[in-house]
Amino acid sequence: MNTRTLIAFSVLASCLAGSAYGQPPAATVSFKLDFPGADPSRYEIVVGNDGRASYASNGKMDEQGAPSDMTPIAFSISDSLRTQIFDLAKRAHYFSGKVDSGRKNLANTGAKTLAYKDASHSSEATYNYSQVEPVAELTSIFQNLSTTLECGRRLSYFHKYEKLALEGELKRMEDLQKENSLGEVQAITPILKEIANDSSVMNVSRARALRLLAVGK
Repeated sequence: MNTRTLIAFSVLASCLAGSAYGQPPAATVSFKLDFPGADPSRYEIVVGNDGRASYASNGKMDEQGAPSDMTPIAFSISDSLRTQIFDLAKRAHYFSGKVDSGRKNLANTGAKTLAYKDASHSSEATYNYSQVEPVAELTSIFQNLSTTLECGRRLSYFHKYEKLALEGELKRMEDLQKENSLGEVQAITPILKEIANDSSVMNVSRARALRLLAVGK
């Protein structure tokens, strides 16, 4: 990985992390995807019951770039989303028992792993497709959240190195939001604020960042 990408990771980590982690959370729900050929082809989201979370991904910063390393970045989620995630995990019996549909005629959409861990319990399940309703809901939540976080990674990179590329990425985010394919925008609030407040960025891009921030409230 080149020096610019390493710097971009450092910038994003400082933008997304509200504060340094202290004691580990009492419980976590995590989602991991392994899907060769996709971009990203690997990522993992870990959400703590205290609202802190981390994201690690090998997604490219641009089409010509190499896959990134899996350096975790910290971010925060809303209380409502945290509660929803843990309620769904409980309804899914913390991923014990049968989760995968077992259907052989389905396209491969990547190996997905949901896991729950607390002081006295640890369980996980790997699946391609699940008909268990709370598992399906969690899958959608985490995949949409990954989409948001990937946008945040690219915005941070473009803001530092290719400001003109911000317009295309922000417009894409607005389109994804209209299609309900964008996860919680609050997760990337810091970088959106940086763009909105940067007078060296085109006004149309700053306006898009402000609109996305309003959605994330």
